[in-house]
Order: sequence, then structure tokens, then C-alpha cells
Amino acid sequence: MTEDLGHPLGHVGVWTFAFDGQPSSRVREAAAEIEELGYGAIWYGEGFGRDAVSQAWLLLSATRRVTVASGIANIAFRDPIALAGAARALGETFPGRYLLGLGGHRVDDTTHLLDGYPVPGLGRAVSTMGAYLAAMDAVPAHSPSPRPAVRRVLAALGPKMLSLAAERTWGAHPYFVPVEHTRRAREIMGPEAFLGVEQAVVLDTDVDRARQVAAAHVAGYVSAAPHQEANMRRLGFGDDDLVGGPSRRLVDAIVAYGDAGTIRDRVRQHLHAGANHVCVQVLTVDPTVLPDREWRELAPALRDAAP
Repeated sequence: MTEDLGHPLGHVGVWTFAFDGQPSSRVREAAAEIEELGYGAIWYGEGFGRDAVSQAWLLLSATRRVTVASGIANIAFRDPIALAGAARALGETFPGRYLLGLGGHRVDDTTHLLDGYPVPGLGRAVSTMGAYLAAMDAVPAHSPSPRPAVRRVLAALGPKMLSLAAERTWGAHPYFVPVEHTRRAREIMGPEAFLGVEQAVVLDTDVDRARQVAAAHVAGYVSAAPHQEANMRRLGFGDDDLVGGPSRRLVDAIVAYGDAGTIRDRVRQHLHAGANHVCVQVLTVDPTVLPDREWRELAPALRDAAP
């Protein structure tokens, strides 16, 4: 999973929110094992647990080779000056191993509640992100510059943000997307841009139980994240899929569930559709527990996912 593809991530990585609920010692152990299992990258989200920069330091210091990627660092949470300095420090200390994913679906004109906490909107998404990138680029460097420079990707879903990602950054990191979105993203971005796609999975051969876990995951996003609902509608999902609970068609498009072979096949579909890299988010009945067993069981199957 870590062969040279012209980028340092390999074909398959791990994506997780589960680190936030664990003590740092446990996170370090898990990160080291993920690296030894052969995954090419460790992606993590950002909410109200460890901030994106602290989490990166923790994961990078616990590993030797694997790429560590923020998926994403929320631009509503910090000034571009602070993030530019932090990214340079990470890139200098861990050369070539840190990937900065940028996003933040609170980039609109209203204040939203995130777990009951008010997060102010920053403006229209594409123009706000473009201005943030420009501000980061303009920050003077009074410390050693990393070699190579830290690569950046955007949490892009719609055509305009995907185009911005291809034009202004290394590429895109779409989250909560079916294979059809990967096909469209590759067409929009062209052949050169990096495309690293998140894929939610449930490793469980009890199909009914697995589908329940998958449906709960999908329901949480389409009910609370307007940008995700809008993206589903762009892809042809309608009220029958989105209103009153997600349809089975939508759940099956977003989450791969079943045995390791079924999950490997979905990863292959994304790679055939144009993804350079797929980061697998393991969903479990108890999201507070690290899915160590699932990461171990999936690793041999995903080594064979490359097209």
C-alpha cells in the first residue's frame, strides 16, 4: 500500500475521528501499528478534541515513515498566520510527511452551532477559501522553510471548490462521497491533481447490523450538514433518499459494508474512477473505541486494492 506513486501516500490510508477520545499514549501506540500494517497515510478530523496541529505533532512523533494528513484543519478555527507558521514547523521537523488538508463547512454567512458551540460564518465558501490560501502564502517566514514545502489539499465537493483545489493546491480531499463523485471530480480537476477520497466502511458480515451502523452514519450527515445534502442532490439523490431518513440506495452509495473483500472492491472502484488514494474510515457500533481489530483485518485485503 505504500509503493511509489509519485506521491507519498500510497493507494490506501486510514481516516478516523477516534483518536480524540483516547489518551495520547494510546494514540501513539495505534499510529505506530497503523504504520507497521502498511497503510500509507493517517488522516484525522478536527472538532473539539485535539486541534489539528497538536494531533499532527502527536502522530508524526509516534511514527517514522507514514504520511500524516489533517482531514481537515478547519479554517474557521484559526488565523491563516497561525496555520502558516504551524505548517512550516511541521514540515521542517518531519520533512515530506505532513499533508495539510484545509476546509470548514462553516464558511457561509451565518453563525452555526457545532455541538452547541457558536461558530461564525466566514463568507461564501470558494471566495473565502481562496482568500485564506492567499493570506497563508503571504505570511513572511522568519524560520527555516521546510524542504519539500508542505503540500495542501482542500475539502472539496462542488465543481467550483474542486477547480480551486486543482488550481491553487496539490488537490482535493472529498469526504462522504460515492464513487460517482470521484468520477466527476477527476473530470473537473484534470489528470494531474491529487485526489484523496474518504470512504466509510463497516467490517461486519452480519449485514443487517452493519447496515444499521452505516445508516446512522449517513443520517447524521444529511440531517446536520447542508453542504453534504446539497452534494447528494447534485449527484442525483432526491427527497426519497434524503427526507425522513436516508434511503438504502444512499446508504449503500456512501458506506461499504460486509467482509474485507467487499470493502476492498469499493476501494478499487474509487481508484478506477480516478482517485489516487482512498482513506478508509471504519465505523463501529461504539465510535469511542479505536477500531484496531478492523484495521488489522482490512490491511491484507487492501494491499491488493491497487488497480
